[in-house]
Amino acid sequence: MGEPLKPLNIGIVGAGKISGAYLSTLERLTSVRMTAVTDLDRSRAQSIAVQAGEEVAVVPSVAALVARDDVDTVLNLTIPAAHADVALEALGAGKHVYGEKPLATNRKEAEAVLAAAREAGLRVGCAPDTVLGTGTQTARKAVDDGLIGRPVAATAFMTSAGHEKWHPDPEFYYRPGGGPLLDMGPYYLSALVHLLGPVVRVTGASSRPRAQRTIGSGPRAGHTFPVEVDTHITGVLEHAGGALSTLVMSFDIRAARLPRIEVHGTAASLSVPDPNGFDGPVEIHHGDGWETLPVSAGYPDAGRGVGLADLAEALSAGRPHRASAELAAHVLDIMLTLMDAADQGRALPVTTTCERPAPVARADR
Repeated sequence: MGEPLKPLNIGIVGAGKISGAYLSTLERLTSVRMTAVTDLDRSRAQSIAVQAGEEVAVVPSVAALVARDDVDTVLNLTIPAAHADVALEALGAGKHVYGEKPLATNRKEAEAVLAAAREAGLRVGCAPDTVLGTGTQTARKAVDDGLIGRPVAATAFMTSAGHEKWHPDPEFYYRPGGGPLLDMGPYYLSALVHLLGPVVRVTGASSRPRAQRTIGSGPRAGHTFPVEVDTHITGVLEHAGGALSTLVMSFDIRAARLPRIEVHGTAASLSVPDPNGFDGPVEIHHGDGWETLPVSAGYPDAGRGVGLADLAEALSAGRPHRASAELAAHVLDIMLTLMDAADQGRALPVTTTCERPAPVARADR
């Protein structure tokens, strides 16, 4: 039996740009309640507390936050390099964790988080939860229902010129733990695992066309900083079921007309909406034109943080939560193995796996 259904008391660590997207969702969820926030910049934490519009404590440190009795789940919105450390501190204090992606920046840290959660009997969830919306889930139902026949291949493209044009502090996107693959890959790879199952082997290539980038907006506009990671990555992924996915992740493409994700089967092709969003049209082509499928699955009107609601419901029902650390660890391993394969110039096995998360039926509202 699961725990009694009650709101999860959420303590937020990190009050940066992404926190606003979470707050707009959390205020709509009855299954979670924000109780505390901390940030290295206290003024940012205070701003989040005011925006929350309820009694939210501003605390000076992660240690102070995880020690509070009114925090049972930590929402970890720190930079990628701090994800594992914050998660381990929260688990050590007996708190569940839900974090931004990636789960960690390397395999050792990811396994440490999984091991700590297992030992403590606690839950760890990880973004993206966009795959729980009506877009990816309607596409998944079409695949599961056999509408495209046997899946043969998929393509996934994320192309941009980089984040420095709009982000006032973009350096972390270009340091170890960043780059287009670790930044945006989790959205696309999580969707591909939902659609086609885990990945068993990868091969790829990567490049770093520019050694420096220049901030284009905000008070630091014009500041130049070094690029420390590859910014254009392409790969081929072999799924356990035999389907092959072609992946391109780039911060070096000015413009493109590429689709986000397409899945091709023996009977039809499927166009899947942007996995960085929760909804969007799902289209199918049987050979005589594209047809939009009706919404048939997924959490409707979802936003960032719906994974927390799914975690709360999973605790109550005693079922696995869908935006799981196991899925996130597998996605991280796919990305790291792809970068290793690019460096070594050969195909490499992906040594981790995960259960394909349960689909989200329309009844799950």
